[in-house]
Formats: sequence, C-alpha cells, structure tokens
Amino acid sequence: MLSVSNLSVQFGKRVLFDEVNVSFTQGNCYGIIGANGAGKSTFLKILAGQMDPTSGHVHLEPGKRMSILEQNHNSADDFTVLEAVVMGNKPLYEIKKEIDALYADYDDKNADRIGELQVKFEEMNGWNADSNAAALLSNLGINADLHFTLMSELDSKLKVRVLLAQALFGNPDVLIMDEPTNDLDYETISWLENFLADYENTVIVVSHDRHFLDTVCTDIGDIDFGKLNLYSGNYTFWYESSQLAARQRAQQNKKAEEKAKELQEFIARFSANVAKSKQATSRKKMLSKLKVDDIKPSSRRYPAIIFDREREAGDQILNVEGLSASTEEGEVLFNNVNINLAKGDKIAIISRDSRATSAFYDIINGNKKADKGTFQWGITTTQSYLPADNSDFFTSNINLVDWLRQYAKTEEEREEVYIRGFLGKMLFSGEEALKKCTVLSGGEKVRCMLSRMMLMRANVLMLDEPTNHLDLESITAFNNSLKNFKGTVMLTTHDHEFAQTVANRIIELTPKGNIDRYSTFDEYMSDKALKDQRNKMYAE
Repeated sequence: MLSVSNLSVQFGKRVLFDEVNVSFTQGNCYGIIGANGAGKSTFLKILAGQMDPTSGHVHLEPGKRMSILEQNHNSADDFTVLEAVVMGNKPLYEIKKEIDALYADYDDKNADRIGELQVKFEEMNGWNADSNAAALLSNLGINADLHFTLMSELDSKLKVRVLLAQALFGNPDVLIMDEPTNDLDYETISWLENFLADYENTVIVVSHDRHFLDTVCTDIGDIDFGKLNLYSGNYTFWYESSQLAARQRAQQNKKAEEKAKELQEFIARFSANVAKSKQATSRKKMLSKLKVDDIKPSSRRYPAIIFDREREAGDQILNVEGLSASTEEGEVLFNNVNINLAKGDKIAIISRDSRATSAFYDIINGNKKADKGTFQWGITTTQSYLPADNSDFFTSNINLVDWLRQYAKTEEEREEVYIRGFLGKMLFSGEEALKKCTVLSGGEKVRCMLSRMMLMRANVLMLDEPTNHLDLESITAFNNSLKNFKGTVMLTTHDHEFAQTVANRIIELTPKGNIDRYSTFDEYMSDKALKDQRNKMYAE
C-alpha cells in the first residue's frame, strides 16, 4: 500500500533518519512513537509529500488515495463547513467544481464533457457526498445548523472536528494523522477510536494519548537510533516488552530458555487481552511468532517522578459548600458545588467547559474569588498545584538551579547538590540544569513544575491538564507515580489512561451543580442514566 525505501534525513550534521526501509499494509493502524525530537512529525510530513527527504523515496500504490489531517486550522476559512469536509476527497471535489463551472457557463459544447464528468462523479458516489459529509459531521458533534456556516466563523475547537471529518471523508486508502485527539472531548475521542478500530484501510498516526494508541493500533513504529522499527501490538505491549527486554539484557546469567519462557508467558497474557476482538486472531498469530531477539530495549530516558509526603494528612481533606463561579461576562461556569474530600480520595475533576475546572482550582488555591460559597482545607493538609497555564512561574531570566531554589524550605534544601538532585530526576543533568527559564520548551517547563512539586512534599496534589506538552515517556512515568502516591490527588486531564488508572472518584462541575460518584472513569462515562442527568445539567 505505502512503502519507504532507503529514507535518510539530515539537518546539518544531525542525522534524523538513516536508511529507513518500511512498508505499511492495508488493514493495519500504525502508531508512530519516539522521544521528543526523534522526528515523528517530520516522518509524517515526508510520507504526506509535504517535505523532501535527504535521500530515498516514498511510494504509494498507484490508484490509491492518501488523506492527511490538516494542521493549519485556518486552511479552509473561505469555505462552508460542509464544503470543507467534501474537499477532503480532492479528486471528487475537483470533479464537482468542474461540473458546477460548466453548468454556470453552459452551452452545447459543454454537454459531452459534463456527461463524462457525471459518470465519474457517480462512480465515486458523488451524489451522496453532501449527505455522507453531514453524517460524519454529526457524529463528530457538529450540528446541522452549522453545516453551511463559514469555517472562519467557528471557534478553534469546532474547526478541529471539521478538519478531522475532512481527513476521514471518502474512505481514503491511507490516512495520516498527527495528534488527532488534540482539543477533542472524551465522547468524540471515543467515537474516533471506534471508527478507526473498524477502519479497513491503512492508518498512520502520531499521538501522545496512550489509551487511543492502545485502542486503535495493530502495530507500533518506534523511531530510535535513527531507524524506524515496526512491532506487532499496541503501545502498552511495546512499552512492557521493551521493559522486559531491558530487564533480560541485565540478566546476563539467566539461561536463554528461561528468557524465552518469560517472553512466551508475557505474550500469552497480552494475546488473551487484545482490545479489538475483530483483530484478536490475527494479532495472536503475530505475537506467537515473536522471538526473544525481536524485542529490543529502548534508548528512552524516563524521568524519576516520586511524590513523597512530609506528613500524612488526617481524615478531613477539603470541604466545599455552595461554591459558584462565572466569567467576567457573567457566563456561569459552575454553580452550587458541594464536595467533601476524604483521605484516600483520588478524584478526577471534570467538566465540559475547561474554564470551569481551571476556575475551581484557582479558587481553592486562593488565586481567584468565588461568586459565592466557601471552602476549607483540613488543618493537616499541605497542597501543591500544577496549573494548566504555568507561564507566570517562568518570567525571571534565571537558571533552573536558582529557579527551583526559590521553593526550598530549609538551608539543606537550598544547597546546589540537593537542588540538582531533584532536577536530575527530571532529566536536567549537568549543563541542562543551568538553562535559563526563558528558553524552556513547554515540556521542560512542566518537568520543572514537577520538580517543584516533588520538593514541596505536599500530601494533596492538584493537577490541571498535567500531560500538556509532555512526551510519552514523561506521561508514563507521571502516571505510574500518581498510582503509587499515598496522598490525595485532584486531577483534570484529557488523557484517558490517566483518568482511568488514577481516579477512584469522579466529580463533574456543571452550571446546575455537581455530580459526585465513587467510580472509575470508564464506568462513569458509560453510565447511560448518568449521561442523561449530565445532559440536563448542561442544558439551557
């Protein structure tokens, strides 16, 4: 279907890819992973023809159509929503435009050409294009009253959905998507997961959403050491098999047959838990063929995120009574919220409006005043907060050692060796620790904020979209640390795996009060009675 031959990419002296040879076949979904800077997005751009490699070439089977999820959100601003979607099938759209132009300047000379085009149009199911596009838009939460609205009039989150519909439209033979779940809510991501799980053509995707990769991927393409290696299985299988390979490499004295047995037991466990039953048989066959040498240790560096508590909190954590907040324009974000948090709670704080959750955290951290209501922290609690927007923490042009030293409590903690220890855990070692705050990337800033939280040793952690800007390695390490943390966690995230594996309680903030359930995230979201209740609490 799609193949890459002898692909090399070099920027100056830096070699990004070296003689990569790989084929992507029909019926499979390939998740492309790699450390930040490994070249994931560059690789997709080369596949899409948007960038030329230094050497080598990409070959798409003749007659096959490729579709790419558009990253420029303003690319279709001059078109209506429905037309923007139909544009996703370029050959069909070009024929439609030519037919419309010929009819607009009709004469007898045009009749034969119109007839030829209409035959092609019918073969491509063109007469159903608008209705198919409308159905796709509705599945992605774009109501019919917006279908003839100009794209320029939509907000950015709705544009993302329309561009996703554009990429999916017309059943492309090869579908390429870079971070398709960005700015999508849980319901839309779930729809996309189901759509791609049943997709019979080729999908190549880059994503930091592990649940998404686990649900849709049949194979993982790992960019490491300048190569792209394909592995059967989803992201979790790749991650755990690479960890197994690293452990086995360290066990020099272990016999080969013992290592093989360990691998077979590992494969058997994954084969019994294949997410997509439709692909279970073929996946099981692929896994059964794996040998010890097929899985390799990764060169990835995982930060050491460990949250200790200076003291254990008592039973009373936080009491919230009648809390309400609105925007400066008077739009209600949440109203009459009543919550009592207890020891051992790990809560996913959710809302359909991200402004509501951020406002809630700002209020209980004393950064913003509520419209009404009160909150009170337990006297044994200490809090640490990771806001969604951390820019205010990085305005001074100081190095990271001095930056983290600001949050030290004792003379011992202010020692450079002590501070460098925390920064080192977050992969800022050696000269990296002397970087200036003003030149940090988004991911580096989050890792600095995590160093700060670790240094504070709080027994209550509050996290507003903590995975923003982080790579898969940091997200995985962060997730594991929160599962092991003995204190209280309040968490808002679009990372499904985070919410499902950390939270034991779900609290949803709405304009008409809050919903509070001890439940896993998946149980909460799949409860039909709760869904009806939630819809009523958001209704005008």
